[in-house]
Amino acid sequence: MNPDLLLVLLIVIGLVGRSPIIATAASLLLILKLTHLERFFPAVERRGLEVGLLFLTIAVLVPFASGRISLKEVWAAFTSLPGLLAIAGGAVATYMNGKGLDLLKVDPQMIIGLVIGSIFGIIFLRGIPVGPLMAAGITAMLLKIVDWLWPWSS
Repeated sequence: MNPDLLLVLLIVIGLVGRSPIIATAASLLLILKLTHLERFFPAVERRGLEVGLLFLTIAVLVPFASGRISLKEVWAAFTSLPGLLAIAGGAVATYMNGKGLDLLKVDPQMIIGLVIGSIFGIIFLRGIPVGPLMAAGITAMLLKIVDWLWPWSS
């Protein structure tokens, strides 16, 4: 399939599925392509995830910078069950992101399924894409479970 047509299809899917993130991302890539700025694709591919995670982290840290989260609330994270579970959840998520990165290094074509699954999740499950690393981490975990249950399958 023509890459331009695929990007237009992703724009339509994003619009129909009410996912401005997919529509905007595909639109920006199509603009780069149509203006013959494909030379920036490797840089976007290499650093885009880092830049996206940087902005996501900045957005999450704004309440600290604005003073909306007090030291008392920070302390509650270490002294309450929901706070301790949030700490554990953050640690597990970070670990799984690392496993996802390992999986993508070993099997880079896995990104195709992750993108299709993310689009499916955005459109049909009203999910929010926060990046391929968590999706890859969950995929790595699912692959381990399948290998554990059916060792002959791999």
